[in-house]
Amino acid sequence: MSDLSPDAGRPGVIHDLGYRHFDGAREGTPAIARTLFVTGLRHAYGLGRSGKSKVMPFVLLAMSLLPATIVVGVVVLTGLGELPVSYADYTNQTQLLVSLFAAAQAPVLFSRDLRHRSIVLYLARPLPAPLFAVVRWASLTLAIFLFTAIPTVVLFAGAMLAGLDKSDQTTAVLKAVVLQALLALMLAGVSGLISSVSLRRGFAVVGSVMALIVLTGIVTVLQNIAYYEGDSETVPVALGLFSPWSLVNGLANAWDAGVDTPVPVDGAWVPAYAIVAVLLVAACLLGLVARFRKVGSR
Repeated sequence: MSDLSPDAGRPGVIHDLGYRHFDGAREGTPAIARTLFVTGLRHAYGLGRSGKSKVMPFVLLAMSLLPATIVVGVVVLTGLGELPVSYADYTNQTQLLVSLFAAAQAPVLFSRDLRHRSIVLYLARPLPAPLFAVVRWASLTLAIFLFTAIPTVVLFAGAMLAGLDKSDQTTAVLKAVVLQALLALMLAGVSGLISSVSLRRGFAVVGSVMALIVLTGIVTVLQNIAYYEGDSETVPVALGLFSPWSLVNGLANAWDAGVDTPVPVDGAWVPAYAIVAVLLVAACLLGLVARFRKVGSR
């Protein structure tokens, strides 16, 4: 049979598509981890993703910033001698928004890759599974910290504009920043671990809400009941060990950071609260590493 194609008898053509060997330096694991960290931080706020992915994080951030902006306006215009709310207590007052942000965005960094099996593409590169877990956790930690720190910066700027004592305000804001960093470590660990176990976003969000919001409410109620109805302060203080928010608020109360708690935390309970907070972060991080190590071994 003869070749009836229009190109019959014509010489073949090789198209140069521009492929060539890579001659540059291969940066290796540190560069991959750094890129993954930045990408995770961006994705936590919906940057680089679809428009609807930006709605939840930025709406929550706007809701968290609005009261701080109002407070600044009142202080500057009326000439108040102090902020009506401390920096640390402002984070406590907006804990529902902070917890919702952590619960909603943790699945973005953990559940989605596991559910769609895109995790195997990451682990096919020279990036160990434990390092992947740590980098994702670090991205979520910084995202939560920024969520709490941005309103604090607004309040501090307002205090400076109002001419409040610079030394007192600097001391108070530094205390708040340290507490916010500890809070971000714990919230990222708890919500990240839950999201890594539950592959469906809805289940992960519900699980994180139960751990960060419902449990905190139960602990607060039980602390108040035990403090006002009981004969001992040991039980209400001990109950504060079972929630990330009560741990941070207890430490803030002991540190005189302007946060009122159902029961004062002092004496030997202060190092106990700090140790439990560190152990919670370590346990969640070890759980994340174990989870992704298991996925990476498949």
